[in-house]
Order: sequence, then structure tokens, then C-alpha cells
Amino acid sequence: MNNQECIKHERFCQFRREIRGSKEHLIVGIDIAKDKHYAFFGTSTGKTLFKRLIFDNNLEGYKKLLVRVDAIKVQHCLSKVVFGLEPTGNYHKPLGAYLDRCDFMVVLVSGVAVKRNRELLDGRWDKHDTKCAANIADLISQGKCLFYDSPSKEIIDLRNLLSLRKRLKKEEHSLRMRIRNNLLAKYFPELDKFYGQCESENLAIVRWCLDPKIIADMEFDQFFKMVTICYFLRNEWVFATTENGAMTCPRIFIKGFQIFDQFCSKRVQMDVAY
Repeated sequence: MNNQECIKHERFCQFRREIRGSKEHLIVGIDIAKDKHYAFFGTSTGKTLFKRLIFDNNLEGYKKLLVRVDAIKVQHCLSKVVFGLEPTGNYHKPLGAYLDRCDFMVVLVSGVAVKRNRELLDGRWDKHDTKCAANIADLISQGKCLFYDSPSKEIIDLRNLLSLRKRLKKEEHSLRMRIRNNLLAKYFPELDKFYGQCESENLAIVRWCLDPKIIADMEFDQFFKMVTICYFLRNEWVFATTENGAMTCPRIFIKGFQIFDQFCSKRVQMDVAY
């Protein structure tokens, strides 16, 4: 944490110590959605000040929220305000970032806590936007909230790159399994035992000569040049002359080309992300 983050964390800890029974805090619980958010305004003593405000998930909507906050603070003589959000995908991030830039206290509420606290509000199991916003405000009034982390741009960029790399690795693994379990297992099972020894050469085989008959009709030197030098290629060439896979057709070559190109594309994207 840098100095600014340390100061924000100290403010958060102080807020949690003071919030129970506080008479100077306005609590704004916000139920997050994709297009429109629902806000509930109350106090830590359980008093409802404004039951429902619907505002758009854009700059005009955020300004509408702040105008209502200022009016309620003046009307009820409240000096402090805290905004509570339940993390919902990425939809809460623009609003959270905007409020944080305006130097407001922003806290998060765990989705598990929201679920467990829902039926305690009025003894019912039902769920709707207004009740969810009130539920969030109720949890904040009890101090059951989490610190809103707003890291530097460099940290955000690094997290995004790591998230992208993780997703690309999953997609790469999925394509690798499609090659081994779908193409090789059916049309060239002998190749699978060598697949992990030198993947680039085996990908070249999938790309250019998935049908073992193509390899069997080549001289070894020609095959050797086509798929790059590697010590075990002679074994693959020998196996191809005695293959026992299923009969191939032109559609299978197209499928092999497509998977190969997708796999190489993921490799390039991962190298860029890394």
C-alpha cells in the first residue's frame, strides 16, 4: 500500500468503529445492475430517509445520486456519507471509481452476507431491488462491510494482464485437448505418445499431414524438412507407414487447419500479454 491507500484504510477502520449508533452518518446502500442502479438512504439507527432512487449507470446518473445525497444531508443535518456496493461482475466498478475520485467513503458488502441477512430484514424470503439496497445499508450500519481497494493504474494494468493470460492459458489447454482427444485419437493415435516431447513439430504434423498416408508416401528426408528437425521424427514416420487410425476426409484437414491456427493465435496473444 502507498501512503494514500494507508490513509484510506485508516479511515475505513475508524468508520467501522464509529458507525454503530452514529447520528451523523448517511448510509447509501446501492443495488448494482447493468443499466440502472437502485439506492436506499438510511441511518445507522435503522431509520429510512429515502426508500428508493433509481439512477442510470452513467455520469448523469451518478450526478443525480449526489444531488439527492446533498439534499438529504441538509434536510436531516447529517455531516458524513458512506456508499455501500455489492460487487456484481464489473458493473459496480465505474460507480465505485467515480465515488472514490470524488473522495467519498466507499465500502463493499459480501454477497454471502447479503444473502444471509436478507430474510432477517422482514422475515420474508423474497428478493427485489429495493430490498437488496436496504439490505446492503443494514449490513453497513452493523459495520459488516469490506474495504474498497482502489489500486494504482499500474497495479490495475498488471491484474488485467494476468487475468488475460490466465484466460488464454485455459483456451490454449482446451485447444490442445481438442487436438489430442479429437483429432489424434481418431486419425493418428500413434502420434499421441510423442506429443509432449516436442509440441511444435507435432503441431506442424497436425497442420500439414494429419493423414498418416501422406507421411507414408513421403521419403523421410522430405518429411524431416517439412515439420522441423527433431530426433524422434523417424519413429513417427515409421508409425505412419503402419497406422491404424480411422479413414480421413478433406473436412478433417480443414478442421485440423482451424484448430492449429487457433492454437497458434492463442500462443501469440499469451506472448504479448506476458
